[in-house]
Amino acid sequence: MIKILVCISHVPDTTSKINFIEDNSKFDSTGVQFVINPNDEFGLTRAMWFKEKQGAKVTVVNVGGPETEPTLRKSLAIGADSAIRINTPAIDGFSVAKELSKIATDGSYDLIIAGRESIDYNGAMVPGMIASNIGASFINNCISLEIDGTVATGVREIDGGKETLSTTLPLVIGSQKGLVEESDLRIPNMRGIMMARKKPLDIVQPINNELQTQSVIFEKPTPKGPIKIVDAENIDELINLLHNEAKVI
Repeated sequence: MIKILVCISHVPDTTSKINFIEDNSKFDSTGVQFVINPNDEFGLTRAMWFKEKQGAKVTVVNVGGPETEPTLRKSLAIGADSAIRINTPAIDGFSVAKELSKIATDGSYDLIIAGRESIDYNGAMVPGMIASNIGASFINNCISLEIDGTVATGVREIDGGKETLSTTLPLVIGSQKGLVEESDLRIPNMRGIMMARKKPLDIVQPINNELQTQSVIFEKPTPKGPIKIVDAENIDELINLLHNEAKVI
């Protein structure tokens, strides 16, 4: 039986209005809706396929405080068998990878699925560091994965094309859109929600792990300026604006 560990990030919904506090040094979570990181959701859905087709056991894990538990419960409602919350804030990519690596090693997981990056900080560091820490093979930007016994075959996106790789387990992948179709993503139904309440959600304390980075200041993107609408028939005016104002020609 394949043991799968799916790393779940608790991230703001992209429709939420983002603000910062304490001299723009800290994210303000007040009134923000949080969701499963989309890249992780693709990975979780693929893990569900392995569970249903090959009898895999699926555990989800998150680094964060009690506020992240609704996201873990949603993952359980989607179909994961159990959940683990590492009781420390997810502040630094290196420390998060160290925490997750400890869980992966202690649980002797065959496949560790993490999103190629989270949509909040977009660091794209954690899955690769996990693979290095535990001595596993690594496929990033993974858009296809098959497992036959102890052999895994994955496809990843590369510049200008795709690359197919074959390796033995254990394996870490950085999942993304394409690993499953968006139409295959699952919405928890009532039965799943009720069952999730009975599934184990273990809280573990973090290891002695020092932060390697610190956020100094956050800045919002510069607001877009006003736009000018040019009549489709007025080509001369369009050329004038592109040349003299936009300075792109």
